[in-house]
Amino acid sequence: MSALTPDQIARLLAATVATMRAEVRGLGSEASWRPAAGEWSVNECVGHLIECERRAFAGRIRLILETDRVAFTGWDPAAVAAERHDDEADPIELVESFATLRSEGIALVRSLSPGDLGRVGIHPKIGPLRIDELLGEWVHHDRNHVRQALAVTQARVWSQMGATRRFSEAAD
Repeated sequence: MSALTPDQIARLLAATVATMRAEVRGLGSEASWRPAAGEWSVNECVGHLIECERRAFAGRIRLILETDRVAFTGWDPAAVAAERHDDEADPIELVESFATLRSEGIALVRSLSPGDLGRVGIHPKIGPLRIDELLGEWVHHDRNHVRQALAVTQARVWSQMGATRRFSEAAD
């Protein structure tokens, strides 16, 4: 199976923005609700995507383009999430901040040439990472956090479902 092209990746990255915007706008102030202690709210999922845009994906691709085989520094996503306090942020402002950063990331992806895709950076734990691998991970990572955000909303409505919860609990 062939790798997705940068244009296909760009479209999928844009789809993440559309999905997260819709979920945040639908939830409004409930986007800061957490299903349980230690679990993230939808706001915190968005905040994490912001940090990953800067530190893990667009940020790393830019570093590789500047200096092939650059050594990346690690970061602690859970610690960064705790420091950000995204549960206190205005959800619309937060998702629009993500959308702005993501549009820059999408432009970066669309600017990549075929020769850029094989360029490498060195991750402190994983080792060599090619740009084309980072593009695939970017889409995969997005989907994990979109799924997480949607699950938060499902958890938010669970208690009001009453007897209809049995539809979800029943085996298909």
